[in-house]
Amino acid sequence: MTWMRTVVREVVGLFVDDGSFAVAIVAWLAVAFAGVYWFRAGGVWVGPVLALGLVAILIENVARSARRAKK
Repeated sequence: MTWMRTVVREVVGLFVDDGSFAVAIVAWLAVAFAGVYWFRAGGVWVGPVLALGLVAILIENVARSARRAKK
């Protein structure tokens, strides 16, 4: 049974390397969806705002990883 747990952990590790990064992405997607749904925000700004938020999350994660690697 432990081998199955190890296999599942390894497969999940292929897709989710940094848990806080994955949580931040899911949170940003939820905020973006809520903005579109509740505030009826739509049009041409939805895509760029979503993309800029995801890029900001990526930059923050890379900077945090670089600081961690220097230590």
